[in-house]
Amino acid sequence: MPYTIEDHKHRFAAWAAGTAASVKGCRFSLEQGKAILETAGLNRLLVNPDNLPLPHQTDIAHREWRGNVIQAAQGRGLAFTHGVAAKLINIYFKAGFVCGGYHNHERVRSLHPPIDSLLLDELATQNVGGFRGVWNEARKIRWSNLNSEQYETVISKIRQAMPNNALWEIEKYWRGYQ
Repeated sequence: MPYTIEDHKHRFAAWAAGTAASVKGCRFSLEQGKAILETAGLNRLLVNPDNLPLPHQTDIAHREWRGNVIQAAQGRGLAFTHGVAAKLINIYFKAGFVCGGYHNHERVRSLHPPIDSLLLDELATQNVGGFRGVWNEARKIRWSNLNSEQYETVISKIRQAMPNNALWEIEKYWRGYQ
């Protein structure tokens, strides 16, 4: 079987996602992360951004994806929170789509950005959107401990803070590159 660019993109995106989402209290191998993404069916979406949901359906689809990832992790003896599942999904799609040249595609623009402490810290420090209280609450909980409702609140406030922008643009506040 030939090695395709789709295989290559999937391997890289799974490596990036597994590296970013594996945290203290929820450690897993890169092999497990890749298998979880595959079991959840996310690798089938990564082939083409047209496979993604329409922008107004992204949040509903993301809730379903998180559930599928959590279930796939449980099948491997791992306990994922919605925060960890979201990080795995969001980095996977960031690597494959946002940084893969599809950043202006309407369906990619609505993909959730990865949430972590560096982003939340800066959002709170700069009081982005006037939502310092929300950012601080999420910081206290820690991204890796967010439940579904808490995670969705953070995404909702990002959307409100960045109207008419692609959600990935909130990462201008992420300081992980420094």
